[in-house]
Amino acid sequence: MVLSDEPFAAPVIGTETVFEGRVWNIRRDEVDYNGETIVREYMDHTGAVAILALDDDDRMLLIKQYRHPVRARDWEIPAGLLDIDGEAALASAQRELAEEADLVADRWDVLAEFYTTPGGSDEAIRIYLARGLRPAPQAFDRTAEEADIEVRWAPLDEVVDAVLDRRLQNPSLVVGAMTAFASRARGWSTLAAADSEWARRSRPVGG
Repeated sequence: MVLSDEPFAAPVIGTETVFEGRVWNIRRDEVDYNGETIVREYMDHTGAVAILALDDDDRMLLIKQYRHPVRARDWEIPAGLLDIDGEAALASAQRELAEEADLVADRWDVLAEFYTTPGGSDEAIRIYLARGLRPAPQAFDRTAEEADIEVRWAPLDEVVDAVLDRRLQNPSLVVGAMTAFASRARGWSTLAAADSEWARRSRPVGG
């Protein structure tokens, strides 16, 4: 039997939004599970995309920005919410790479997908591998946490070493770097087409 997560949706008896935020909400569901009613509260999330941009020298593009909940300026890879109605995930990734890194890419592939916190959020993230990089036609103005973004190009092997040494802990960076390291060793045979179906994509907030 192939090792794989099992899609399963327990019947929802009742649901309500208990907190409505600027970007995402907190939802409370009553669920019938094995004949028992259980209540679960979780973040009702838009979902997101992230981009591992890799240059011809196998260097990853990293950005450092402030993340208030963890009180840290952490190294990340470019990423953004799927919060524009009707926008395809690939188009979102292309837009985010241009907006956060002033780059466009000639080649796009699906590298990885994951749930950030399955016990407390329905957020799903798809990570794209972007190669054939070149400057975007125009630079973007950045505000708030993005105003003082620090950019660094680091060899993939160096990033993997930093992850294993627990010096880098952003989940998209960790998943992306480790998956890229393993996929490269297999001749990139694990990559999927950039427009592949994404069955586990987050539902729209409130959906």
